[in-house]
Amino acid sequence: MKKATAEILREYGPFTGAERVNGVTYDGKHVWFASGDKLHAFDPESGKALRAIDVAAHAGTAFDGEHLFQIADESIRKIDPKTGHVLATIPTPSGGASGLAWAEGSLWVGQHRRRQIHQVDPQTGAILRTIASNRFVTGVTWVDGELWHATWEGEESDLRRIDPQTGEVLEKLDMPAGTAVSGLESDGGELFFCGGGASGKVRAVRKPKRSAKAIGA
Repeated sequence: MKKATAEILREYGPFTGAERVNGVTYDGKHVWFASGDKLHAFDPESGKALRAIDVAAHAGTAFDGEHLFQIADESIRKIDPKTGHVLATIPTPSGGASGLAWAEGSLWVGQHRRRQIHQVDPQTGAILRTIASNRFVTGVTWVDGELWHATWEGEESDLRRIDPQTGEVLEKLDMPAGTAVSGLESDGGELFFCGGGASGKVRAVRKPKRSAKAIGA
């Protein structure tokens, strides 16, 4: 397993009207984050807050290219980002949910204390498969065919790349002491956006580069 210290490139926030940051996602232009009773969007270039949607937003957030998905209590809500309307609702896996991501036509749902990630049918909420972790799971994201998730246990957080078949940890980025990660999303390139929990901040962390050999392996 490769180990390194996470390189924080930038911090955003805290934002007015958002005491904490739960889930985080990226729609290709704007970063969205859940703050409890609203979904907020900001410009990652300027850091400027843009808008907010009044919707329960307690944990993970995802974007499928057209719609937002938001965990609230024991449900996942599909939201039209243009209108803020909830279009559909499915249940979370039993035992609650923390992180949320969209990839391969499925939702990927992290469960904090159960230390699991589930591939979930976005239409029904049915669990298609389960991946075990050895740490509390918060944020979840896919990028370039790689599955990453954040952990937050005690006073320690890290970002880890895992084998999506076995759950084996392949790579780990340790966050600085006292820096929690509540949500995780890739920008599809060289950055991870990390929710900062009660700090009210979102942090941009550099994604490790892959060598040509590793990419072609």
